[in-house]
Amino acid sequence: MKERKNQRTENPFRFTDSNKRYYTYDYYLRRTFGGKCAKIPLDGGFTCPNIDGRRGVGGCTYCSGRGSGDFAQSPLLGIGEQYRLTRMELSSKWSVERCIPYFQAHTNTDAPLERLKQLYEEALRQEGVVGLNIATRADCLGEGVPEYLAELAERTVLTVELGLQTVHDETARRINRGHTFEEFQEGFARLRQASGKIGICVHLIFGLPEEEREQMMETVDRVAELHPDQVKIHLLHVLRNTALAEEYLAGKYRPLEKDEYVTLVADAIQRLPEDIVIARLTGDGMADDLLAPEWSRKKVSVINDIDKLLFARNAWQGKNYKKT
Repeated sequence: MKERKNQRTENPFRFTDSNKRYYTYDYYLRRTFGGKCAKIPLDGGFTCPNIDGRRGVGGCTYCSGRGSGDFAQSPLLGIGEQYRLTRMELSSKWSVERCIPYFQAHTNTDAPLERLKQLYEEALRQEGVVGLNIATRADCLGEGVPEYLAELAERTVLTVELGLQTVHDETARRINRGHTFEEFQEGFARLRQASGKIGICVHLIFGLPEEEREQMMETVDRVAELHPDQVKIHLLHVLRNTALAEEYLAGKYRPLEKDEYVTLVADAIQRLPEDIVIARLTGDGMADDLLAPEWSRKKVSVINDIDKLLFARNAWQGKNYKKT
């Protein structure tokens, strides 16, 4: 009997062993560590320069009070205790044999170097650790920090996550980002020059206020030129008690519809080089804090629709990538 065509048997993409037509984070983890890994969110008690007045106040207009660290334990707890508690909670759902501590809340290189060393080294000493992820801003890599990160990358699988969101400076001002694309490029280059072993992940957001499709695709193309190791694509969602929530409730901001977002992500995947890991396809916040869009609560449905659209197009990651 002739085999029926489906998303898996008709998949031309080479960095996959499933129906996924893009380089998934799950596939990367299994290739790198030999199996799935649990990411353990940590809160090191950091702030951000666009919160404390150095670059602005109030933070990004969409950001929660915990600076994207809503799923971490209290920063009043030590790093070891945060890690232990979260690992124990996750053990009832997933294997926690291999773990990656993830400094996620706020800007996690925004402190004196000695303080950073204390926090990172404590995380690396925990049981089951196979790597380390550090989320930060490209304009917060102080003196000696890239060199220390290069040294860490010799000892563990290190990923530094850089929030960019958009290459358009006007949008960055609109969301109170507090740095320019030029500054981002400078920080990105400093990490690349420090060590080729530092994995760099760039965060992008689709649906930022007043941005059109062409602007979002320009952001994707400029990031493709930089060729980071990973990219995270987020949906802009509206959380309670944020400046964006005030705009939304006043009718001054319209979130993306589901079909708009699915199409944007599929377009972006096709424009990114095939060897960049797509570490995320949509974002989420605390369920009780979400105001809009309601459809974003069903993440599996969103991801399935992206897969279906790529299959219907006979498209895959890198198909439309134009190397410059």
